[in-house]
Amino acid sequence: MQLTVSNLSKSYGVHTVLDSVGLTLGTGQRIGLVGANGVGKSTLLKCLIGEIEADSAAITLTRAARIGYLAQTMDGFGGATLGDVIEAAIAPIRALEQRLRQLEGEMALRPAALSTILDSYAECLEAYEWAGGHDLAYRIERVLSGLGVAHLPRQRLVETCSGGEKARVRLAMLLLGSPDMLLLDEPTNHLDALSLAWLERYLAASHSAMLIVSHDRHFLNQTVNAILEIDEHTHALKRYSGNYDAYLEAKRLERARWLEDYARQEEQIKELRHAIKVEARQVAHNRPPKDGDKLVYNGKKANVESTIARRVHNAEERLRRIEADPVPKPPDPLIFDADFDPAAFAGQFPLIVSGVEKAFGGRCILRHVSFVVGTQARILIIGENGVGKSTLLRILAGVMPPDRGSITRHPQTRLGYLDQECESLSPTLTLFDAYRAGLLGTEQQHKAVLLSSGLFRYADLDKRIAALSSGQKRKVQIARTIAERANLLLVDEPTNYISFDVLESFEAALRTFPGAVIAVSHDRRFREAFAGEVWELREGALHTLS
Repeated sequence: MQLTVSNLSKSYGVHTVLDSVGLTLGTGQRIGLVGANGVGKSTLLKCLIGEIEADSAAITLTRAARIGYLAQTMDGFGGATLGDVIEAAIAPIRALEQRLRQLEGEMALRPAALSTILDSYAECLEAYEWAGGHDLAYRIERVLSGLGVAHLPRQRLVETCSGGEKARVRLAMLLLGSPDMLLLDEPTNHLDALSLAWLERYLAASHSAMLIVSHDRHFLNQTVNAILEIDEHTHALKRYSGNYDAYLEAKRLERARWLEDYARQEEQIKELRHAIKVEARQVAHNRPPKDGDKLVYNGKKANVESTIARRVHNAEERLRRIEADPVPKPPDPLIFDADFDPAAFAGQFPLIVSGVEKAFGGRCILRHVSFVVGTQARILIIGENGVGKSTLLRILAGVMPPDRGSITRHPQTRLGYLDQECESLSPTLTLFDAYRAGLLGTEQQHKAVLLSSGLFRYADLDKRIAALSSGQKRKVQIARTIAERANLLLVDEPTNYISFDVLESFEAALRTFPGAVIAVSHDRRFREAFAGEVWELREGALHTLS
């Protein structure tokens, strides 16, 4: 079974999303599809199932292959009960079982056609076994339990379930159908730690081909055996063998080769320019002849000038070819150059939180929250969705006032805040104006610094914030926080939206940041690498875990 795609392109107006994309997906292949938010991952999946029509494409699918597609958002379940959706999910398996019973009856009634019937029976039996028909009841309980929805009564209307329960029911129904090919768009959304670990094991053991969009690096490490990356600038696909760690190592080697190629090019340019400049002067051997033979002298002079001209021309031509298609300068590593002098705090704290309380609609989110933040504190705040983690960071950042209590900042504290949905950026500003607002320095200085980071290209600078993807907005926030030289960072789900290469560079910069960091994150890899205290926000109060 195999899916083959070639020359798939998709544009919206003048905006190219996918350009001449090609891929193959066959039995046993589990491929992670990665790239910055808004780069076209979901669009590609929708093109493959025909929900979106590509501008051009050649798509070939093995006959009778069944595709299971999990979208990030889906329509409701109408008036269906959990039992109804289970039966709908396993209907193809039930049909195979009925076909087997039918063929078994025909064997006795049509002995003359036994050979043909046996061939059909063998084909049907193989499909039935592939779909897990023999242990269907066990599989139903296993999948429902693994995804944390086995407790729901079969007669319950699915529409009455919570958003997370409905998402897990959708995923469970997709897995129960045992499709030949799975196209999964962020399947880890709404899963708790236990369900996530179960799904990783289930997919790793599955024989279905898979194309998985996920921002969860740990999940990709456990499930996929290849990575496809959509380039943010070229809109093309590039394939990497292995899981996420193998992809990360390949990207590291790519950057090392890029640095070597750029250094080699710069040295070559320097040598060529030097040669062009001095070649014509190196004619000391072309002195007037001692015997005064002007004819011989003029002949030698002409030969020398011809040789020099040829050398200069060759050097100029080589330089022209390099400059026509140069190896671009690799972006500088992201570094938080904080305005940080521990002595300036003189034993005091950058941030003091005293008795903060906050309620919405009568529901108390924060109850008398108090703590102090040291100059080099590392604090990771975790907790269930909706408990108030983002609210707390908004209050600390001064974006939202508390109902009671106070936030005291030291005069030397320079705050950098990355909010979860990038709402701090004015949608009417251009990218460049949003970046440099309030910063000292000339326009050219700011452009040089921003472009050297590799986060954006020159053509991006005049785009409006409102027209940017979530990933591009996050990069503006990161670039601006670096430029502000903050010495206290508040970062809310910082790993959302951005491509993995930028994410890894950003996390490396955080690790060497000399000031204090307060982070909220659900990203397992970010949490594992975060060296600091872990606080859980539960029932309005902070509890220290480590």
